[in-house]
Amino acid sequence: MLSSDVTLFCLPDEAAREAAKWIEGEAARLIDASSAHRVSPGWVYGLPELAQGQRDKIASAKLVSNPGCYSSSFILLTRPLIDAGVIARDCPISTHALSGFSGGGRSMIEKWQSEDSGLIGLAYESPYALGRKHKHIPEMMAYACLGQEPQFLPAVGPFFCGMRVQVPLHASLIQEGWTAAKIQDMLADRYEGESFVKVLPLKLESDISETSFNPEACNFTNRIELSVVEHPRGHVLLVAILDNLGKGASGMAVQNLNLMLGLPEATGLPL
Repeated sequence: MLSSDVTLFCLPDEAAREAAKWIEGEAARLIDASSAHRVSPGWVYGLPELAQGQRDKIASAKLVSNPGCYSSSFILLTRPLIDAGVIARDCPISTHALSGFSGGGRSMIEKWQSEDSGLIGLAYESPYALGRKHKHIPEMMAYACLGQEPQFLPAVGPFFCGMRVQVPLHASLIQEGWTAAKIQDMLADRYEGESFVKVLPLKLESDISETSFNPEACNFTNRIELSVVEHPRGHVLLVAILDNLGKGASGMAVQNLNLMLGLPEATGLPL
């Protein structure tokens, strides 16, 4: 590892913390795909679209922490709203996130694919980790610039990969003068020119059907699609669709690797 240009860790958190000590005082550079270092001092958060200048920080960093799938999508939806003053930093936010069962790693994959589990062919999503503080919360707060912890409601669906993250905003949380259309325009401006972040046109009630927001729509790509849904009462729903194994994991890692090696950012990544 010490002689490599960049090393990528795909380890459990405790193992990643221990192995990271090996490069102290060395010139080796590291991308950690675990959640061990996502808010650690000295580590750069590997979300290139986070804010202006983040790409340069990643490109020159020695230590990069790859984001989580839930958190990267939540941050891309909410950070621009905090920066623009659409919602206050300390406003109460909740998010419902649906992931394919590959998001839980080998143990969850084996459970959902086991004929003895009763999960094969399940016709609905299953709540996940509702009774404990999820490990993504610290990075969600830190990089979305939230002043208080969001209520996070993750769930697992009966499909291998794919993800849908929803952030409902009650009208009372939205600052005066902001509408769904203005929020959609602001997001479109924020991510204009981004290869992997696509802001879709404003969604009206008439645009929504039973097949809208398919969590598998971006599978096998490094793309994330962001939508703003308007409600006649002034409420707004933010929605992100991505592949939890693509832009939410390995795709993001390759994107960061390209930046650190000075390669074109889209090298090897399907749009």
